[in-house]
Amino acid sequence: MTVTTETEAPTPEQPEAGEQPEKRPPFMVLFGRYLTEANSVMVTIYSLLLAFLLGAVLLIVSDEHVRGTWSYFFSRPTDALEASWEVVSNAYVSLFEGAILNFHTLDRMAAGNADVGDLLRPISETLTYTTPLIFTGLAVGLAFRAGLFNIGAQGQLVFGMLGALIVGFGLDLPAIVHIPLAVVAGAVAGAAFGSVPGVLKATTGAHEVISSIMLNNIAALFLVWAIGTGFLHSATRSELVTKPVDDSAIMPGILAPIDDDLRVNYSLVIGAAAAVFVWWLLSKSTFGYRIRAVGFNQHASATAGMSIGRTYVTTMGAAGALAGLAGAALALGVGSGGITTNTALEYGFDGITVALLGRANPGGIVAAALLFGALKAGALSAQPDVPVDMSTLLQATIVLFIAAPALVKALLRLRAPRGGLVTLEAKGW
Repeated sequence: MTVTTETEAPTPEQPEAGEQPEKRPPFMVLFGRYLTEANSVMVTIYSLLLAFLLGAVLLIVSDEHVRGTWSYFFSRPTDALEASWEVVSNAYVSLFEGAILNFHTLDRMAAGNADVGDLLRPISETLTYTTPLIFTGLAVGLAFRAGLFNIGAQGQLVFGMLGALIVGFGLDLPAIVHIPLAVVAGAVAGAAFGSVPGVLKATTGAHEVISSIMLNNIAALFLVWAIGTGFLHSATRSELVTKPVDDSAIMPGILAPIDDDLRVNYSLVIGAAAAVFVWWLLSKSTFGYRIRAVGFNQHASATAGMSIGRTYVTTMGAAGALAGLAGAALALGVGSGGITTNTALEYGFDGITVALLGRANPGGIVAAALLFGALKAGALSAQPDVPVDMSTLLQATIVLFIAAPALVKALLRLRAPRGGLVTLEAKGW
């Protein structure tokens, strides 16, 4: 005979007679506490504000006329304040107009002297610069989640760019097949190059920072050599530039029906899909669980039966594939007429700052990529009103504060969050 027993679920304690239940603080009180706490969201927001504040100070200091007005501040303070406001506001408005919406173009469009393409050009440039940053930010962020510091995204991007380029001009296929095949070739080339630091770490214990940064140099020098070979070098141009990809391999422009000169293309859509896939991979898949477990505690993961070495190799390979997609986006998009040694720019290294600002979270990485893409597009189009290095300065300052939450907490006298200050760490040194 089987005997079953039932137990009653515990009931919450009732307040004693005459005792008032504890009241929940009003919403504004809770919101105020959240604003004054050094949690990850507020540290990110305050880092952005502090970076723009520091940028404003440097703009004031670097302007000779504004410095002169500060020399007689106590006799006529309004001169210094007005001059400072003018130089800072003009610079930041120019950044906004070069990256999002140019109000002068809007006025000219209302007067019939500009078209929709002119109005959309700033946001098109922002999204063009954002696209490779999404891929490289995801490449660095995915490795972060496994406790790895993938500083080699630049080299992986270069090899992805070469892989997509070779397929782009080397095969004669219809566009519906040619473009996906070239994109896959870029991802495979990046994955192959990216897995090398993972293999070295798994087999010899070599740290991925050292090996991947050396591989960046190898990739850069290999690119110079490869462009100069007869196989890749353009047959019609004397400068160091490759052959263009075939028309069937050029990534279509998203805004091409409006204006052919708007450069943003469907690589941006692939980048958004990649971000969603990485979120699913980390949140819903067994492989993602293994990545997060190894990143949290590799010793406990090994005790649980996980292969640490295999996780390192596959994670670095997946990260390399993401960076390779950035190279494919460049080769088939802005570099479709032929790539040079400058086509890759610093997208791989900028991906590190994007991943840090996005806290290695796919959604945060996309938002950070949009911000840095806007800074890059705005700084380039706002010349000479804004120093060309302003974008780099703001990015570096943002990363400084993001990487040192204790500094933000001390400067603004924020309260420590319950779980303590959260920082991204790469383990294994």
